[in-house]
Amino acid sequence: MTMWDSGRLRLLRELQLRGTVTAVAQTLNFSVSTVSHQLARLEREVGEKLLEPDGRRVRLTAQGRVIAEHAARMMDAEEAARGALEALEPGPETVRVASLETAARALLPRALDALAVSRPQLRVEVAVVPPEVGLFELEARHFDLTIAEEYPGSTRRLRPGLDRVSLGTDPVRLCADAATTATRLEDMADQPWVMEPPGAIVRDWGIQQCRAAGIEPDVRYEATDLTVHIRLIAAGHAVGILPDLVWAGYSAELALIDLPGNPHRELFTSARPGSRERPAVQAVHDALARALRSPAAHPASRR
Repeated sequence: MTMWDSGRLRLLRELQLRGTVTAVAQTLNFSVSTVSHQLARLEREVGEKLLEPDGRRVRLTAQGRVIAEHAARMMDAEEAARGALEALEPGPETVRVASLETAARALLPRALDALAVSRPQLRVEVAVVPPEVGLFELEARHFDLTIAEEYPGSTRRLRPGLDRVSLGTDPVRLCADAATTATRLEDMADQPWVMEPPGAIVRDWGIQQCRAAGIEPDVRYEATDLTVHIRLIAAGHAVGILPDLVWAGYSAELALIDLPGNPHRELFTSARPGSRERPAVQAVHDALARALRSPAAHPASRR
């Protein structure tokens, strides 16, 4: 019986996740022709047609989907075995982390300080990316752990094979310049707003908060970089809704006004089962949770 090549199986799984041969090639730094050739060889190894034309692209056949799911389980088993070996004989290890911006700013420095003492041989690699990207790439095995967030009543898509373990919660408040006399969300009906671009979960949630208070926000400024939000708010050009962690290391005088119901977002880490079992990955999660509980992560109310 011909053994199926694990590298080609991974390519098929990548194609299932990313949808196009071009996207697979770009992600793995292969040429399109190389990916196509390797997938054709995998078809011959398996003895089944795994791909079929779909316009100018290809898609997985029913047999292809079965083999792609088998590939995912195979990689899970290999990851679990590697984790078990690491637990038996700890040594130099690497944990790849995808982090949302506020967690990277407020939590990672303290978490890395703690890990440098408790696990000096651990190498932590971090990429600051939106949670949607981090969770997708976690499923695709380009990260070992992703730090993400959820807002009250707004859940993220559940991805098969990924868990969620809470880090803790973070207050979300209305933010304005220190000179404001406003004390409620309703007072901001005529103010310009800064929010993240359309499609961001936090923007949709913030707009719903405004509408529940009877106002339609005049969103004049859009930015994914929360530093832009901070500067516009501090200068008196806009108001916004931001989580408390955004203020880590920021000392300007601002007004932080409680929203109705005092909402909190939940921060969590997500991992594949085999990755979560690695002691090093659990150590990173624990260090992040301790950093979130630290008083330094939570600014005092400002007026």
